[in-house]
Amino acid sequence: MSRTFGLIGSGSIGTSLARLAVAAGLEVVLSNSRGPETLADLVSALGDRAHAATPEEAARAGDLVVATIPLKAHDRLPVTALRGKTVLDTMNYYPQRDGRLAELDSGELTSSGLVQRHLAGSFVVKAFNNIGSHQLFTLARPAGSDDRSALPIAGDDEAAKQEATKLLDVLGYDAVDIGTLAESWRSEPGTPAYTRPYLGEAPARLSSEEFFPWTLQNPGRPVPAARIRELTASAVRGPAGGVLPAGVEL
Repeated sequence: MSRTFGLIGSGSIGTSLARLAVAAGLEVVLSNSRGPETLADLVSALGDRAHAATPEEAARAGDLVVATIPLKAHDRLPVTALRGKTVLDTMNYYPQRDGRLAELDSGELTSSGLVQRHLAGSFVVKAFNNIGSHQLFTLARPAGSDDRSALPIAGDDEAAKQEATKLLDVLGYDAVDIGTLAESWRSEPGTPAYTRPYLGEAPARLSSEEFFPWTLQNPGRPVPAARIRELTASAVRGPAGGVLPAGVEL
């Protein structure tokens, strides 16, 4: 298993992944668009296994790298530094945040297909995109646990998907292979496997403004691999892009 975990993007999903990776004994190199100095508090909280860097440095240092930035910034990912590496793509397409992207609106590409086109020398695997950041951390369980959850992955390279599966296992999840990047829409916003299964039923009369704060307090509900297979298999492809709650940046 890879020992150094590179993160390009250190928002809510990136932070949860960093916490899980450190707990699993991995070295973590974090980065964001604002500079390593802005990550000092997070690195201090994570401990000695965490280090701050620039995106290019994180890309070069990571045996395996996660890209967890707004999709509209995907073309800033460092192509040369990521060449030959497995890149886990957590990004989703939200037109109200990212602007309209013709290739996605037409169905010509999935969002991960767009990322793969930019990172032509890398091996992109869609992962960690269909679960809330809080549930990503709280639902992680050791292998063999009765209440272990699963997450879908998709990619065009089998070896890269195997590497992603091993990482998910180390971080506390089973992986469900849903196919190639062309099939990765099955876990995107608006599909049955997207976030809701891990949340369970919301309280009655919860307003739209109250929903997101509620998710940050909700420890989540386990979703086993068999259920993820059912949900992704039942998905029907609709218009690209999901609904981003007001004030929320994923």
